[in-house]
Amino acid sequence: MATKKKKIEKRPDLVVYDENKERYDAAFRPYATSVGAPQITLPNNGTWKNSQIYKANKHLKAKYQAIKAEYDALIEIMEYNELVTNAKFTFEPLIGETYHLYNNSKQEPFLSIIAPDSCSFEYLGSFRLTSDYLWEKVKQNDGTTISKL
Repeated sequence: MATKKKKIEKRPDLVVYDENKERYDAAFRPYATSVGAPQITLPNNGTWKNSQIYKANKHLKAKYQAIKAEYDALIEIMEYNELVTNAKFTFEPLIGETYHLYNNSKQEPFLSIIAPDSCSFEYLGSFRLTSDYLWEKVKQNDGTTISKL
């Protein structure tokens, strides 16, 4: 069984010949094929990439700092809640009312409705019970909230 092989003609590297279509197709290529053609250069994306990386890192850092600030605020609220909840008090606190936290003579915290200027115990802070049953620290003189989400 004899197979018929085509004789492959050796062409110079400069010649663009398509073996499948059996034709010269330099004119059909999307790129230059002659030595005298303009040089093919890739665009320099380095500066664009660097600026995008810089912008992305700035955005992510800002987002991280915002999340960290929110986390720190939550930790602070949790610590205030733990402090006030573990204090001694003999009444049921009402939502929206401001209460004052003191240390007694045994350095045990207790919650009171008595204002700091009318009490001789060590003053620890004033707190308001929110509708979510969380204690938020308030300034004693004008009643504005210090820590709030």
